[in-house]
Amino acid sequence: MYKIKQHKLKVALCMAVQINFINNKRKRSIWVKKWMEDRNKYGHMPLLKELRQDYPSDFKNYLRMDFDTFNILLELISPIISKQNTKMRESISAEERLAATLRYLATGRSYEDLKFSTGISPSSLCYIIPETCKAIYQVLKETYLKLPKTKDDWCQVASDFKNQWQFINCGGALDGKHIRIVPPPHSGAQYYNYKNFYSIVLLALVNANYEFIYIDVGKNGRHSDGGILEYTEFYDKLTKGQLHLPNNDETEKHLNYVFLGDEAFSLHENFLKPYPQRDLSLENRVFNYRLSRARNVVENTFGLLAARFRVLHTAIHITDPQNITYVVLAICALHNFLIRRTTSYAPLRSFDHEDLATHELQMGEWRNSSTELTSLRTSTQKNVTINAKSNREKYKQYFNLEGKVPWQLDMIKKGKA
Repeated sequence: MYKIKQHKLKVALCMAVQINFINNKRKRSIWVKKWMEDRNKYGHMPLLKELRQDYPSDFKNYLRMDFDTFNILLELISPIISKQNTKMRESISAEERLAATLRYLATGRSYEDLKFSTGISPSSLCYIIPETCKAIYQVLKETYLKLPKTKDDWCQVASDFKNQWQFINCGGALDGKHIRIVPPPHSGAQYYNYKNFYSIVLLALVNANYEFIYIDVGKNGRHSDGGILEYTEFYDKLTKGQLHLPNNDETEKHLNYVFLGDEAFSLHENFLKPYPQRDLSLENRVFNYRLSRARNVVENTFGLLAARFRVLHTAIHITDPQNITYVVLAICALHNFLIRRTTSYAPLRSFDHEDLATHELQMGEWRNSSTELTSLRTSTQKNVTINAKSNREKYKQYFNLEGKVPWQLDMIKKGKA
């Protein structure tokens, strides 16, 4: 009997608390502010219409793409992000959702700030933007962001590196960057990295044309060295022989098919990294120069990405880590989409490029950006196999003899390598 009375008392107390909460809850004076309800008048859509008609270059600067490209993207994602109107109000159109999302990616402005140009409340933006980013990634990934699947695909990647950077058997340049975030609630030090800020890691493989061919996003910043590669699907497939790379009897000079990394990554039979900088011989300096010259594509790709999508200059303030991942995935997919569809997104001057007469490197415009993404920490070399060391020695011999380029010694003498 005593237990029954005690239970009834608890129920009564809970009901009293709920009633008190309802009574004290702030009553909404209006459902939506008048100027937001009239966003077609006060928002940025009328401005975008004006820019499209009379100032196309400003339209492109506002959304990072021209109107025709915007329409193509809108057509692709509209079936996913369009919502039904209700008797209460009209839904926010797919065009408005995409425009708001692209403006967020281009500027990194807060939702509270973005509401004044879009006419959309911060509470709506907080689910519209991640949802649209997810849709962008979903519709673009199969065409514009996919890992080569056959030997012929890998051979095409290698052919581009040979033609443009005189590096044979190369399947791409690998690098990783920290993406600054506001830590999710209750995450503690999980995302706190050795640079003393919170981040997730973007690991990317880039081809000779400055396009992402593989990305891994979302590992927390606490894992801040090149060992993070070992936890990716790419590395798992590589070690299991599931990437379908060309065999040595199908590669030039019968050398291992390789990927290029910097000091943050461990030496591997299929990964090349520079020799340590101390006490370098001339032959080692030549190898380092040739590797660095080809690997520069990934540094330029990250640089252009941050210059075009300035949300990467801020700490991304989204509470759900999965939604942060979709923002970064969307940016990478948009980069590939734009670099293939329009030359204005990434003209030659955007990237570092060689003077054809002197072969000296001319700095790309992206380096004028005030902020660069933070690189991964240099890893400690451990358990390097004899085959991995032997593979690097074979490439060093090739670049110093049969595969040398006429200007490499001049670059080293001038201190350019």
